[in-house]
Amino acid sequence: MEAVRTAFLQSWNAYRRHGWGYDEYHPLSKSGSNLLGNKDAPLGYTIVDALDMLILQGLQREYEEARDWIRDILHWDLDGRLNVFETTIRVMGGLLSASALMRDPPPGTLPASLEDAQMFQDKAEQLAWRLLPAFETPTGIPKREVNLATGESFYDKDNFNSSSLAEATTIQLEFKYLAHLTKNQRYWYLAENPMFFVREATRPPRQGLLPIFLDPQSGTPLLGEVRLGSRGDSYYEYLVKQHLQTNYTEKVYRDMYEHAFDGIKSMLLGEFTGMEPPLLYTMEMFPRRVQQQITWTRRTKQDHLVCFLGGAMMLGASVHIDGKLHPPFNNSQATLAMQEDWRVGHELVRSCVNTYTESATGLGAEIVFFQPPTDMKPGTRPWMVKRANRQAEPNKAPLIDSRNILRPETVESLYIAFQLTGDPLYRDWGWSIFQAFQRWCQVDQGHGGYAGIDDVDSEHHQHIDRMETFWLSETLKYLYLLFAPRNKISLHDWVFNTEAHPLPVFTPLFPTDLD
Repeated sequence: MEAVRTAFLQSWNAYRRHGWGYDEYHPLSKSGSNLLGNKDAPLGYTIVDALDMLILQGLQREYEEARDWIRDILHWDLDGRLNVFETTIRVMGGLLSASALMRDPPPGTLPASLEDAQMFQDKAEQLAWRLLPAFETPTGIPKREVNLATGESFYDKDNFNSSSLAEATTIQLEFKYLAHLTKNQRYWYLAENPMFFVREATRPPRQGLLPIFLDPQSGTPLLGEVRLGSRGDSYYEYLVKQHLQTNYTEKVYRDMYEHAFDGIKSMLLGEFTGMEPPLLYTMEMFPRRVQQQITWTRRTKQDHLVCFLGGAMMLGASVHIDGKLHPPFNNSQATLAMQEDWRVGHELVRSCVNTYTESATGLGAEIVFFQPPTDMKPGTRPWMVKRANRQAEPNKAPLIDSRNILRPETVESLYIAFQLTGDPLYRDWGWSIFQAFQRWCQVDQGHGGYAGIDDVDSEHHQHIDRMETFWLSETLKYLYLLFAPRNKISLHDWVFNTEAHPLPVFTPLFPTDLD
């Protein structure tokens, strides 16, 4: 735990020295930048995203400096187009999490401050108010971007004015908790509106799976690829988490989770049988029109983003009627489906860890393709990464597939699995991953922060000049909690949003309209 804490402080202090107040930090050039390009218009991406991590680690001095910046400097009169989803999960989610933690701090964190908690809540609500214009569509499915200063909102013109599935269905934990705090039902139903149309689109006999784009005018899915990676991932993540967040009162989300994950198991899982035990992996589906008929083809592409799935399935398999989490092996009432979800979840975690341990650097790639056993040569891996040929094209940048940009999804699943089981195997895997980050991603022995690398299969890779905010808010947080005393943050009492901001479980004031 102390080693992870040291890595966090190295990263934070590098940002503080060279990029303080900016949204993003660039460790190679030792500089900062803002999303809107204006040095005087920060959104607080790094400071707010890391705020709850400062609280959890008990870093009083660093917390006070961040709190004062948020109170005195951060404002929402930002003239430019900002992504509604990213702003919600990172900034609004970070503020709400800090507010909750300062109201009711877990043991071993900073002492409570109701004054700070209220300030963070007020900032979050002021931001939520600026986001509201994006939800002014016929269905309530939000547009992609909003100008916080002018109130203008913008469709995604690059994708036929559609809304992505993940972005429309991954603002619910944040807005529902804000509704609970403020007792304002407008935020509650704003979160529910997109879910109504998604529920209608996934009713049986459909498989519970959806394409990655929705029409915000009608609420219907647009024919296209079905995947668990970008633009699809956190929809599936938030189904069970919505059920948990409201203290098991909204069974509709449990039902939607079960239906969707049955579809995943039947349609999107593959098994590599060329090793023992076999490796499970996920696939993507694409529609093709053949003689006026739609057929679906699959490819064995798995994004690093999909590595949340193993932990999500193990979490979903542990939900019990008594309002507590009980892994199936400790639950005599566990159904066969729950037992299968647990097994599949663990195997998917193992497969994601394999993409780390079997690379040249011990770091996982952004995208891998699993191979049929018949295509394998002796001594090769069950998956491959598309890479640029450095010898033939020395000046060509490696493909994005081969990067590691400090993503959190694998260690997120390891954290959840360890919390549910206490099995040290998950800690062992996490320690191996952390050591690889230390070996290959440190800049100036860590004093310059950490940076992603452009090729996980080359020890002669180049660093990428960006320390993603999720390195501080997610990757290091899950690693820190993985090695902290078990249940420092109890999964019975807290739900992590998709940016790893813990939000408390509560009994809702407003009824769900989805039933």
